[in-house]
Amino acid sequence: MISRHAQPVLEEMAASFPVITITGPRQSGKTTLAKMTFPDKEYVTLEDMDTREFALSDPRAFLDRYSDGAIIDEVQHVPPLLSYIQTIVDRKNRPGMFVLTGSNQFQSMQNITQSLAGRTGVLKLLPFSFDEIREPGKSELNELLFTGFYPRIFDQKIRPEFFHAGYVETYVERDVRMMVKVKDLMRFHGFVKLCAGRTGQILNSTSLANDIGVTGKTISEWISILEASFIIFLLKPYYNNFNKRIIKSPKLYFIDAGLAAHLLGIEKSDQMETHPLRGQLFETFVVSEFLKQRLNRGLRDNLYYFRDRTGNEVDLILETGLGPVPVEIKSSKTVSRHFFKGLDYFKGLSGTAPASCLVMGRDMDQKRTPHRVIGYSRIGQFYADIG
Repeated sequence: MISRHAQPVLEEMAASFPVITITGPRQSGKTTLAKMTFPDKEYVTLEDMDTREFALSDPRAFLDRYSDGAIIDEVQHVPPLLSYIQTIVDRKNRPGMFVLTGSNQFQSMQNITQSLAGRTGVLKLLPFSFDEIREPGKSELNELLFTGFYPRIFDQKIRPEFFHAGYVETYVERDVRMMVKVKDLMRFHGFVKLCAGRTGQILNSTSLANDIGVTGKTISEWISILEASFIIFLLKPYYNNFNKRIIKSPKLYFIDAGLAAHLLGIEKSDQMETHPLRGQLFETFVVSEFLKQRLNRGLRDNLYYFRDRTGNEVDLILETGLGPVPVEIKSSKTVSRHFFKGLDYFKGLSGTAPASCLVMGRDMDQKRTPHRVIGYSRIGQFYADIG
């Protein structure tokens, strides 16, 4: 079983809070992590219809079965349960009693923040990071981009194309129906595919609405659904009071490059090399890796991008206590001088950037004054160095 970098953070939270909440996309390993971290706790899942009915109809009797606490999986199915858990933890006042998991960001977090404010530590768990699944000599980039990082692909040796097809079907037919009444699921499925083709691009809701044939309001609702279920991540623009005309729309990224590749119709890893969106998929992978570095430490998202209306841009900005760190992302294996243009501009503009980095599509680690050039396999080390 593959260990998770977030496990020490989860253990630390359990020593400080009576309730720990693990949220994240479906099949990201939340249940496995909870069981690995707390092997002595009883486990119950609200995916089971009989169990769910019991918790809904008689929550007090249900929780009486777990007087010492428990791992309660997919807690978003029974929101009223949270108020009863609050009563229990307030009365017993013990850390680490309940571990809750939920796959829907909006439903879970809204209810939890209302009922368990100040009583729960929250960990967002995404699929594996590169460092968690890396094997010496087995980090070929095209294979990584095609496979993605969902745990079941690795734990159960499932072919990526089989896993992703089932994941998309289950997501559209089950999770979307639960969150909102989408009248035309086929049209929504087409919308998800269009979003995959726009991963790494600035979100243009009007263009999406025109291509799908729905209103802008509908596109906004559907984007919220994709965010809520951790299919996509919106990267915010970096402002910081620059006296420039800054692009203010977010950039759209899939959480998992492999899922995006599947939605683009890529059926084999060797098709990746010449695919026109390979660069965008690589950028998606790198941005997601930096996001995982933050979330696996129990920290909030601090990622941005920079682009002004004269064409100056940087793919990624990491906000740190010492200042913003610009990161440029190129899938090429060969470093070119013009790759540093955005980094040079941003460092001159901000005046406070403590470091800067160019991430490349091969293994390397070089200092090219004043920037550092690394391969994608060294993202974790770079983050640790600047953290």
